[in-house]
Amino acid sequence: MASKIFFLLFLLFLAYPHQHACVNGDATLIKRTCKNTKYYNLCFSSLKSDPSSPNADPKGLAVIMIGIGMSNATSTSSYLSSKLLSPSNNTTLKRVIKECADKYTYAGDALQASVQDLLNEAYDYAYMHITAAKDYPNACHNAFKRYPALSYPLDLARREDGLKHICDVAMGIIDNLDW
Repeated sequence: MASKIFFLLFLLFLAYPHQHACVNGDATLIKRTCKNTKYYNLCFSSLKSDPSSPNADPKGLAVIMIGIGMSNATSTSSYLSSKLLSPSNNTTLKRVIKECADKYTYAGDALQASVQDLLNEAYDYAYMHITAAKDYPNACHNAFKRYPALSYPLDLARREDGLKHICDVAMGIIDNLDW
């Protein structure tokens, strides 16, 4: 799956000329782009730390943020899957953890689809897929709520918030692309 992500990112950067390249160390485009998002600091620090950002146009910055979201979703799914391997007789907990791992996999798939949508300049579909990715963690959280004896793990709550914020940033960037 990771190889598909990088291949799509590579295709996007080859397919579109980078008209708004930043000079190395110049963060003007990143600042301007991030000012239009809900989480400026997350946007700026994430994009500034990515080595491909200085050569990206606004669409490329959206793809970078989506890639960060895919990494978050994939690592959360892997984290949850590893919890299934731990010895436990609580079948309900294991069932909920499996459901959550699946939801984060679906979130990653939705984000991957949004990259393809951006390549096709189908910004409304990209936005829709990112919105779906943002909502999948809610389904996980709700799975825990169905069983009052289970508590929602703090680490999972942090990961949920992280993915939702990353998706908000990506949607904010897409909002400002020329539709």
